Parts: sequence; C-alpha cells; structure tokens
Amino acid sequence: MGKRHQVIIVGGGPVGVGLALELGLRGIDCVLVERRVGLHNIPKGQNLTPRTLEHFYFWGVVDELRATRILSKEVPAAGVTAYKNMINPHYFILPGREITNSYYFQSNDRLPQYEMERVLRAKLATLPNVETRWGWGAKSVAQDNGCVRIEVEQEGAGRREVLEADYAVGCDGGNSVVREAIGIERGGTDFEQLMVLAVFRSKELHQGLSRYPMRSTYRVLTPELKGYWQFLGRIDQDEGWFFHSPVPNDTDRKSYDVHALLERFAGFPFKAEYDHVGFWDNRVAVAERYQVGRVFIAGDAAHSHPPYGGYGVNNGLEDATNLGWKLAARLQGWGSDALLASYSAERRPVFKETAEDFIAARMALEGDIVTRFDPEQDMVAFKKAWGSLAEDGSSKLSTYAPHYAGSPVVLGPPGAACSAHGKHTFEAIAGHHLPPQKLSSGRNVYEELGSAFTLIALDADTAAIADFEAAASELKVPLKVVRDSIGGGREAYKASYILVRPDQYVAWVGNVPPMPPRDILVRATGLNSGLDFGLN
Repeated sequence: MGKRHQVIIVGGGPVGVGLALELGLRGIDCVLVERRVGLHNIPKGQNLTPRTLEHFYFWGVVDELRATRILSKEVPAAGVTAYKNMINPHYFILPGREITNSYYFQSNDRLPQYEMERVLRAKLATLPNVETRWGWGAKSVAQDNGCVRIEVEQEGAGRREVLEADYAVGCDGGNSVVREAIGIERGGTDFEQLMVLAVFRSKELHQGLSRYPMRSTYRVLTPELKGYWQFLGRIDQDEGWFFHSPVPNDTDRKSYDVHALLERFAGFPFKAEYDHVGFWDNRVAVAERYQVGRVFIAGDAAHSHPPYGGYGVNNGLEDATNLGWKLAARLQGWGSDALLASYSAERRPVFKETAEDFIAARMALEGDIVTRFDPEQDMVAFKKAWGSLAEDGSSKLSTYAPHYAGSPVVLGPPGAACSAHGKHTFEAIAGHHLPPQKLSSGRNVYEELGSAFTLIALDADTAAIADFEAAASELKVPLKVVRDSIGGGREAYKASYILVRPDQYVAWVGNVPPMPPRDILVRATGLNSGLDFGLN
C-alpha cells in the first residue's frame, strides 16, 4: 500500500486530465491512472465551444492551446449539408459556434484532440500535487464509508498496486471499468448501426469542394441512410480529412472499400492516402446516475453518443469542471455531501436532453425529411422541407445553453429544472452561465472572478456586502467581492448582486437578498443538513 491520495482519477483522456488540472490547481492531492502512454493520432473532438475555451483560460493553457490550431482561424466551425452527395445543387450552410461567442469570455476554436491532450498533459506535469501513472490500468474498485481502494496494474509488466483515496472518479470511457465495478447501468438509444471512421489525405478532394466557401465540415443526407449522417471534417487547410459514415452491419471490416464510399459521398473521383480506417457502433448511452458513494463517473464513462454536433468532449470537460470544484470544496471543508450529489443532479439531465433532443431528435427529423420529400417528385415541397432543416439547425445552435436552474444548490425559480435547453442572454440568471461584461476598470469581469465564490456587487448596499463577507468567514467559504457601478453595460445583468460559483455559473442573483446572506451561502454549498441525496 502506497501513499494515500485525496482523489484517484481513472482515465487520462481530456476529461481525466482536465479533472486532474481542476483539482490540482485547487491544491488537491490526486493520482491519475491511464493505460495509454502516448497519444492516439485520430483527430476527434475538434469542435470546441466557447465555454470549453473558458475552462482552458482558468487552467492557464488557453494561449498554448490556440497556438496548436492546425486549421486557419479564418475557417469557421460552420458546416455544409448536401442532399445525396457534395455536388448536388441542394445544400445549406449552417452557422457555427461563432454565433454564441459574445456570450462567453472566450471564443470557440477547432483543433484535433491529440493536440489538446498534449498541451493539457504538459500543464499537468507542472503540478507537484498530481501524480501520473501513464501505462497503468484499473483492475478493481472497492469502497467503504471512509475510503476508496483501486487495484491498478502496469500494462505489460504485470506489476500491481492498490491505491487509496478519499474519492475516485472514473473517466475511463464508454467501456468504463469503474462504472461497471460500482454497478451503474446505462440506458439510451442503440441505433444498431455500424459506422466507419477514415482518416486520410487528399488534395484532390479539397479542390473538388472548392465550389463551396471554405468550411470545416461537410455532411451528406441521403434517403437510404434514413437520417444517419455521412460526415467529412477538415484537419488542415488543404489535404487532411476524417470521415464518418454508416456501413452495412455485416460489413467485412478487413476488405471494405471505404474509398468507393467516399467517392459516392463526394460525387466525383479523387485520389487519397489513408492513415487510419476503423469501425464503431452508433448508439447513445446515458448512465442512470453519476455517483455511488465515494465514486463518481464523468465523460464517456457517464454518457456517450455519436460524434455529431461536437457535444462529446465539451460535455465531458464540463463534467470535470462541475465535479472538480465540488470535490475540492468537500475536501477543504466548505462543501458537503449534498454538494457532491448535486453533480449528478445537474449534469445528468443536461446530457440526457443533449442526447435525446439535440442528437437523436435531429437525426429523426433529417431522416423523415429526406425519405418523405424528393426534388424529382415535388420540387416546391422538397425546397420547403429542406429549408426547414436549415432553420431547425440554426435554432438548435442558438437554444443549446445548458443550465442548472433546478439544482438543489442554486436559488432558481420555483419549478425550474436543469436542462440543455436555454437562451443566450446578457442577463444574469440563477443557474445559468455568467455572461461576460467589462468593468469600469476596463477589465472583464472574468478576469476578476475568484477561484471559489465571487459576489459581484453593483451599486450594492455596503451593509449587505458586509453580511455576505461575515457569513462566508463564519462558514469558511472562500468569497471574493467585486464592487462596481451598474452602468457601462453592466445594467444588462439586471441585478445588483450576483453570486457566482467557482464554475462560473450563477448561484443566486437579485437586487435584494431574499433571505440572510448566510442562508444563501449555506444553500449554494449544500451545507444545509436538510438535503438528503441518498449517497449510499
């Protein structure tokens, strides 16, 4: 038995490393266990939201990550969707995540996941309180009321050890050893559809797509696929690509002609050199809960779905940020078991709706349109239906705004629920992401946010501010106060007081505290003993 840690993280992909950074930067002693020593060369997880770039800002790596971008910044995250093939006259171009940038402190970006992981690993190596076990895998998980024990084995060497910690988090993917060990079931839609992934290089394909404005992604919808996408993405400016497509379930994986499939997708012949061809099953899976006792799951271990819409890695990194500050609060004595339980209460509904309403429902809608409407049978009806797809796609981008208004540790409106559906606004709303605003100093409010709670006080009553500070001191809750005037754009917040959580979500907002400040902080940290989450 070696040194006891505060947290064991199983899985060192972007979610596991992101959680280790979140905890390590908060002074938590952790150990990260990951089977892979090196990095894969598959450019998945490229479409990074502005919210994800905020995480990178707070982890101190945003500039380094942006510097690894391969695709030119001038190429937007927008995508072309064509009917039957890429030379068909019927297509539309959806806006990218750029349309929501103004509501966040950072703009979106696009880079291969292996570049992201390289930067995150380098940052992790600078944290002395995070031990990394590259080349180790988890074999078993056990826990009791005071401890988690995970047996790990060094790959290829047969050497085994037992790690102990106060808590453990499984970030070990869709086939999670941790999730299986703690008995969490997953449910969701299995589309019973085999998919192919190809990574390749082709300048001729780049030239053949020059009829379109330069975009980062290209999709084809065709009737026989009934809503399943054929999806082409750029890795670089002129020759690097990846491609996802349904294939027959009885496909011979060793002899399948993926190039012929790609030429049908494109609608023209072209030469290509292949770096990788692999297969995967198209399904949506969401865990029934994200916690059992002292063990949690995050990222693909908790939820997985087809790589449509760029929801996967972004949701996983949001898991890491949400859980990370709560574990730190509990371990440092200013958070509770109820606060830890709010992780599942907040994150699971968001991903469930993401999977059902933004992925599966969109696939069903697209399948319905392309099978019911045919331009050769009724051009007018087809154009109307095709246009409705473009309108729906734009609407989905603008209304995807996950929030925790119904969280037990948020003072939201009565009857509110945590949801992936929301609106982008500069108003500060309880449970929602804090919109950025300039302060009278010229700095953005995000540059002033504290590592724990921040009270933004705009022309606020000094006595009430003092009450918040006194209550925070009594409860040992770290609190930073940012004082300013309401003018200069900050009137858009529509409030004098905004209590911001460590993950930049609003815990409470108002012009007059509805209860003593101590009670607000007790609620936001889960310290009120009346909350029973049934942890065991």
